[in-house]
Amino acid sequence: MADLVEKVLREAAEKESKFKTTEVEKEIDVIIDEGNLLVCDTNPIDFKLQKKNREDYLKDLSRDNTQLLINRIWQLPTHREDEVVVAELPDVKTLIPREKPVPKKRKATKWEEYARMKGINKKKKGRMVFDEQSKEYKPRWGYKRANDDTKDWLIEVPQNADPFEDQFEKRKKKKNERTSKNELQRLRNIARAQKTKVPGVGLTPTIAPSKDHLGKALAIAKKSTASIGKFTETLPKEKPSKFTGKKRKFEPNYGDVKKENTKQLDILSSVLNKTPILDVTHAVNAHEKDENRTGSKRQKTDKKGGKGGKGGKGSKGNKNNSQPKRGKRNKR
Repeated sequence: MADLVEKVLREAAEKESKFKTTEVEKEIDVIIDEGNLLVCDTNPIDFKLQKKNREDYLKDLSRDNTQLLINRIWQLPTHREDEVVVAELPDVKTLIPREKPVPKKRKATKWEEYARMKGINKKKKGRMVFDEQSKEYKPRWGYKRANDDTKDWLIEVPQNADPFEDQFEKRKKKKNERTSKNELQRLRNIARAQKTKVPGVGLTPTIAPSKDHLGKALAIAKKSTASIGKFTETLPKEKPSKFTGKKRKFEPNYGDVKKENTKQLDILSSVLNKTPILDVTHAVNAHEKDENRTGSKRQKTDKKGGKGGKGGKGSKGNKNNSQPKRGKRNKR
C-alpha cells in the first residue's frame, strides 16, 4: 500500500514539474500597458544563461512576461458577449505612431440625409420571402427569387397603352433604365464624397437639351463605333465639332535627313553657346525707363533747392558773388 501511495505521489510530482507556476517574480517590476497588450521588461539579461542555451533562455523569458500580462488581464473587469467572457481593456499608455492617418468619417449620401431629416429608420429586410405561386419560401433577390415577374408568359395590356406595343420589351427597358439610374446615383455619391466630378458615363438625359449638349452627344455617337469614328460619314453641311479635341501631330519616322541634321545642330548650339540671347527692344525700353527715373529725380531735387536753399534765386549771397555784367564797348 505504501509503495502505491509513493508511486502516485511521484507521478503527480513529475506531472507538476512539466507545468510552471502562474506566479512569476522579477527583481524589477515590468511595465505593462494593458490597452496595447504590451510588456516592457527592464531587467538585466543574464549573459551566462544566454550563452549556454540561447533558445531556452529566450523561451523562458517570453513565457514569464506573457504570464504576467495574462495575470493582469484577468484582473480587469469582464462581461459576457455571445457566451464568451470578454475583458474590458483600459486606455493605452504608450502612444504608437500610425502608418497612415486616421480614416475620415464617410460622408452621408443624399438618401441618408433625407432619411435623417424625415426621421426614417432603416429596417433590415429578411432574405427569404413567401412565394404565392409555389407556396414556399424563396430568396427575395437573385437566382430563383420569389414573385419573379420576368418569367411571366402573359402580361395584361393596360387600357391606355398601345395594343401593338411589346409589353415584355417595355418591362425590360424600364428595368435597364432603373439599373442605369442607380449606377449613376452611386457614381454621383462617390464623386460628391471625394469632391470631384462624376466620372465619364456619356451624357445624362436632360429635359431641354441645349445646342452644345446636342453637339456633344453627336460627337460621342460618332466615336462610339469600332473605328472610333474614323469611317463615320459626315452629314451634309455639317460643321466640324468643337468637342472632338485636338489631335496630336507627330513627325514621320523617316524623312528629310538634312532637315533633321540642322534641327539637331541648332539644339546643340543653343546648349553649348554660353552667350545670352540679347533682346534689343527690351534693353532699349529698360534704358529709357532708367533715364526717365533719373530725370524725374533731378527735377525734384532742383525744386527743393530753389525754395529754401542757399543757392536759390532769392538768396543774398548770389548778388555779392555774382559776376559783373559785360557791357558793350563804345566805338571810337
